Amino acid sequence: MKKQSSRAKISSRRKPLQKKKSVFKASFYYYTSILLFLAFLLGLAYHYREGLAYYFSFKTNKTLKEIAEEKRISDIRNFQVLSKNANTTAGIDVSEYQSKIDWSLIENVEQDFPIQFVLIRATAGCDREDSRFKENWDSAKNYNFVCGAYHYYRPNENSLKQAALFMKTVSLKKGDLPPVLDIEHLPKNQPLDSLKVGLKRWLTTIEKHYGVKPIIYTGEKYASDFLHQEFSEYSFWIANYNVFVEKIKPDWLFWQFTEKATITGIKGNVDLNIFNGNYNDLEKLTIQ
Repeated sequence: MKKQSSRAKISSRRKPLQKKKSVFKASFYYYTSILLFLAFLLGLAYHYREGLAYYFSFKTNKTLKEIAEEKRISDIRNFQVLSKNANTTAGIDVSEYQSKIDWSLIENVEQDFPIQFVLIRATAGCDREDSRFKENWDSAKNYNFVCGAYHYYRPNENSLKQAALFMKTVSLKKGDLPPVLDIEHLPKNQPLDSLKVGLKRWLTTIEKHYGVKPIIYTGEKYASDFLHQEFSEYSFWIANYNVFVEKIKPDWLFWQFTEKATITGIKGNVDLNIFNGNYNDLEKLTIQ
């Protein structure tokens, strides 16, 4: 009886040891997986270090040193995007918010990338002409930039009156880019279906007047949520500042990838864009 009891005790001791070994093995794989995942995240963060710094650089009460660092980071981000989209064409879009522009100084962005097109705000709503539209339009043309005009659409105002203001303000000729509708907000006092009807009226009225199909400017999420299905026959100029997006998507005609570019000749920041094609492709897009 004692010998049997002794064997039973030995046997009962062996089982927990095996269990501990399997638990240790599972823990080893678990923590190894976590360490590998953390290493992956650190590697990803390192790869996007400049872009992430650019993204999180919005803060108030900045010192001159902080502002200078933000500019450096922004310039690096812009250079990276332009470098990774080799077969594209760089351009800017401007409005009265850029104040007086010295067009004689506007040549390149980040030294290596020539600015070849300019999109200029002409009108907003049914009663607002951009105070510097004519000045910017004439000057940009004098310096041989490919020019386009855009209208800032106000969802709660009459679409036909907005179209009439744009047609009254903007005269497009051969070599100019098609007109652009800028839509960024949802209506406050009408359903979404009514907004879409208004947008269609503006677009069809403008197309009939100029003889060319307009382009739609908006944010990527706005386009995917509200516009792509009903407005699939139109080309899109997309605003997307996401630091993880490094290349223009095939269905984007233009990509506005930053609002924080610095260009010699312009005070303060300006929007920077790329066209999804080379300069010859851009010329083919213009009114013939």
